[in-house]
Amino acid sequence: MTVLESPCINVCQIDRKSGLCLGCYRTLDEIAVWSTLKYEDRRAIMDELGARRSSLPEAG
Repeated sequence: MTVLESPCINVCQIDRKSGLCLGCYRTLDEIAVWSTLKYEDRRAIMDELGARRSSLPEAG
């Protein structure tokens, strides 16, 4: 079984506008179900995180 680690970096702050965590760029729903997701579903989310990060304005 292939295990995919969580992208969590223990910076848990939700951006109100986007609904994304500013530490890992997942939604609250994704964070809540992460441990129950199949590898493929986790991989799909992980593949989106870079684009999500780029879509947010820089914290100032």
